[in-house]
Amino acid sequence: MSRTDCRGLDITAANAAAVAGFDRTIGAYLGLRADTGDHLKVTLEADPGFVMAHVLRGYFMLLFASRRLLGRALASLDAARKAAGEGGCNRREEMHIAALESWSSGDQNRALALWDRILTEWPRDVLALKLSEYWNFYLGDCRGMREVQARVAPCWDESVPDYGKVLGMSAFALEECGAYEEAERRGRRAVEIDGADLWGTHAVAHVMEMTGRPEEGIGWIDERGEDFAGCNAVVNHLWWHRALFHFELGRFDAVLDLYDREVLPADVFEYLDICNTVSILWRLEEEGVDVGDRWERVADAAAERAEDLQLVFADAHYAMAFAAAGRGGALDALIAAAEAFAEDAEQTQSGVMAAQGLALCRAAAAAKAEDWQGAVDLLYPRRRGIRAVGGSHAQRDLFQRSLIHAAERAGRERLACSLLAERCEEKPNSPIALRRYARVLAALGDGAAATAAERAAASLVQ
Repeated sequence: MSRTDCRGLDITAANAAAVAGFDRTIGAYLGLRADTGDHLKVTLEADPGFVMAHVLRGYFMLLFASRRLLGRALASLDAARKAAGEGGCNRREEMHIAALESWSSGDQNRALALWDRILTEWPRDVLALKLSEYWNFYLGDCRGMREVQARVAPCWDESVPDYGKVLGMSAFALEECGAYEEAERRGRRAVEIDGADLWGTHAVAHVMEMTGRPEEGIGWIDERGEDFAGCNAVVNHLWWHRALFHFELGRFDAVLDLYDREVLPADVFEYLDICNTVSILWRLEEEGVDVGDRWERVADAAAERAEDLQLVFADAHYAMAFAAAGRGGALDALIAAAEAFAEDAEQTQSGVMAAQGLALCRAAAAAKAEDWQGAVDLLYPRRRGIRAVGGSHAQRDLFQRSLIHAAERAGRERLACSLLAERCEEKPNSPIALRRYARVLAALGDGAAATAAERAAASLVQ
């Protein structure tokens, strides 16, 4: 039976209770709530033949980027097809089934094209909007994120449920495209609408990271940290941002404290948790900080995910975990699997692995073997194309920092100097970049410029 959801979209469901449950599930998903799956379970209990509920379950399984859950995603796809065959479905729902099928087979480009078509005809389909954001993000297409948001914006206002969440998505897209002022305005408005809007808070934190405002960023997160009880693993990522602000200020003890208390998950590691932890520990070691035995737990978690090959961005971090923990066998196995995966022309991520991912994995191995020139040779030619692996500017900065570090250690001071000059131009308010720049300038014998850079760094942390 055709009914209407809370945003006015036609939806095929047996009863009003199922539609209400579906609306709650979507709201929880957008709010990054840990109880999202519970809402979906209640929805399917209300209507076991609910096409979009089965599609949504399939999407959720794929969002974990775990090969172990692919079977559950395919089972949900089968259930959605069966429900559609028995009870019918509308054209929008058919397109969602096709998008789930495409994603399940590894063709994320086709899934993106289908969500784009859905949003052209039904711009209030916030599920298609959120999933479009997700895959544009992990394919490094920030412009794609921004364009999709701009196209649907005229059809959203405060009268439409979850408008604030859409503002938060728009804010993040704008930030990744460098439109920092408008991104911050929309992100703050999203948080005004809903103080527990983790994604809006996250977007503003990104703006502060990119515009060199670490003290303000720490305060921004601290002001609303208590609002995120009951949220999912993205909370750990928000604390990762807070740790990065401390890192920027050279407060490495505070970084380790946050790592142990907030960033490190209590039990199960999701792929984002591994990326967060690797990113912090790798940065700290490059600055000469002893991280103790912390790599062991991260490498153990990576070992549970090393066969996934679902998201190149994550695979590169798994490789770094193995390299840092000295697990050469696991690293060799991951690289061999990645090489085979890169040959699969049918999957979107295979192309990303071939173009960028393999080099990042091999560069991690080279760095930990102290083959610094080898790491430079792998990273430098790809420094502008690394965005293709996805992730944010702040996350991908790990790879850019690794290139600079490798150039320094390889005795390529002039290359390191040029890269740092570029970095300081882009991030003039970065104390840690200025200090590294000062160090390289001093090594090149330019004492006056080194002193100026050191003074500029000191002025930013007073």
